[in-house]
Amino acid sequence: MTPREIIEGDYPGVQALHRSVGWPERSLAGWRWLHSNPARLDIGAPAGWIVDGPDGEPAAHVGTLIQRFRLGERRLHGATGFNIIVSAAARGSSRGMLKTFTCQPGVFARYTFNANSKSQPLYVRHGMQAWPEQTHALKLSWVIDPLPLAISRLWRRLYQAAPGLIGPRERLMNDRLGRIARPTLPEGVTILTDFGDRSLYAAFWEALASEGRLLADRSPEVQRWRLQDPDLSQPPLVLAFERDGAVAAYAMAMMAKSNILEAPVLEILDLEALDGHADAVPVLMQALMNAGRAMGAAKLRLQTVSPRMLPRLGEFADSARREGGWGHCHVHFSQDAPDPALWSPTPYDGDYAMCLRPVPLEVRRQGVRAPLRTSGAASKA
Repeated sequence: MTPREIIEGDYPGVQALHRSVGWPERSLAGWRWLHSNPARLDIGAPAGWIVDGPDGEPAAHVGTLIQRFRLGERRLHGATGFNIIVSAAARGSSRGMLKTFTCQPGVFARYTFNANSKSQPLYVRHGMQAWPEQTHALKLSWVIDPLPLAISRLWRRLYQAAPGLIGPRERLMNDRLGRIARPTLPEGVTILTDFGDRSLYAAFWEALASEGRLLADRSPEVQRWRLQDPDLSQPPLVLAFERDGAVAAYAMAMMAKSNILEAPVLEILDLEALDGHADAVPVLMQALMNAGRAMGAAKLRLQTVSPRMLPRLGEFADSARREGGWGHCHVHFSQDAPDPALWSPTPYDGDYAMCLRPVPLEVRRQGVRAPLRTSGAASKA
């Protein structure tokens, strides 16, 4: 079974494939939005690959999200894989799909920062290494409201013991979800909405890029594209820490709910501060905790952690719950790739913004029933 590049006409079949394993479905507009990724268009890379089943419909899928990177004045590209799904009709094709992904040209690295415990051994067999060495298995979270987390654990145990007793109703929703949040923000922190090319944020990005680290492109152009995702149920929360009239640090987070039995979580998508302003990181973390409470989250979570970030978190690193425990971060570097020590990834570098399940606000508004989202026969890349 030979993988072929995905085309726009495949998207209804890819939707059906996601539906068959209980994964969140992108709308057709959402797939077209992903297809319009400006970084992908830079190098003419595929948006992913599929394997056709006997009926001619997609039976296996792997997406690839191309990201621009900056290293001083150098422009590079990286590729993160997402949503590997292999149905029974395409059993055995995962090897060819991963080989195709890890051998794609034009990128300095092929990686995933979102592998699940079952799929992560596949990456090692395909030449990908667990990386960063110290933190590839680490996720951090901070409890905001313990009660819904405890109820969620009970629901999951009941589902494992007797899945037939669990109906399709979305659970653990609350009245704060989807409302305009007015969190109490620490001094110096504001909600960031201006991503214009001459905005304070644009000046922050140029200052960040000039530090000489390898950074995923956070330019106003790319941020505007990300915020246009038509499948978001509410826009991400973006916070800025200002000092002396300039943005010195910023954070981006979105509300997500991984399945009907899980509590809502405020997921940190990005957290960056300029050199000399690391003290802004704990301030932004406190702002995110306050915002999570106002937005109805049961916890705050950071799913990709670099060794550089840990000391910057300050006391929040000490108070965090350690999640994960398996190598969810794997990378295959090209021979001519920059020194990996220059790269300190956050969830922004991975697929989280595209693959997290937004809180289904239409369920609360309309009383719609939703299926239980399970991993099924799929692997998360």
